[in-house]
Amino acid sequence: MAATKERRAEIGDEWLLKVLGERMRRYDKGGEQFYDTISALHKSVRGSDPDATLYWFARMLDGGADPRYIARRMIRMAIEDVGLADPRALRLALDASEVYERLGTPEGELALAECLVYLAVAPKSNAVYNAYNQVRAFVRKDGTRPVPLHLRNAPTKLMKDLDYGRDYRYAHDEEGGFAAGESYFPDGMKAPRFYSPVERGLEIRIREKLADLAARNAAARERERG
Repeated sequence: MAATKERRAEIGDEWLLKVLGERMRRYDKGGEQFYDTISALHKSVRGSDPDATLYWFARMLDGGADPRYIARRMIRMAIEDVGLADPRALRLALDASEVYERLGTPEGELALAECLVYLAVAPKSNAVYNAYNQVRAFVRKDGTRPVPLHLRNAPTKLMKDLDYGRDYRYAHDEEGGFAAGESYFPDGMKAPRFYSPVERGLEIRIREKLADLAARNAAARERERG
């Protein structure tokens, strides 16, 4: 009889631990565990580890996270961490989100998993993310400068008489579709550089393109001075 009671107690303890374990795996949106887990997922994608990415994805679903929230975070990952190193990542994230809306759980979760793996193995760049933050800070500090006359819109005769749009060079009519030496910043403002492509993925090509355009600008301005 005593052995039976002990066994019942053991079974009761096992059941209690199981229930507590199930409950501990569930977390409220807004709780610390929720944000720690999404942080681990995001950092696994950023760190290019597809296995860890899938693990934390499964942990979030198992914990009761809304797959739509994860889909929104995936879109952010595509923009913030993959960026122009692989612009296809953003489209894939949007498509995966749409697939989940059509199929729901559990079928739609596979589309999210597939996209997360793609994001994890894609080349990474936060160059646009950094550039955008820098330019926002610059504008707040620098204030409002007038738009140069040659860049202003001139829909009326009065505006044209005031030289709005005068001397603007239409890039499509220039050699190579590029108005070498033209300035698109406010008058008197030294052109800052915010965007610096990384040497990964498509941004390798973007870096090469910008370097070529910079050289053409420098040559054109040198000719103007000469």
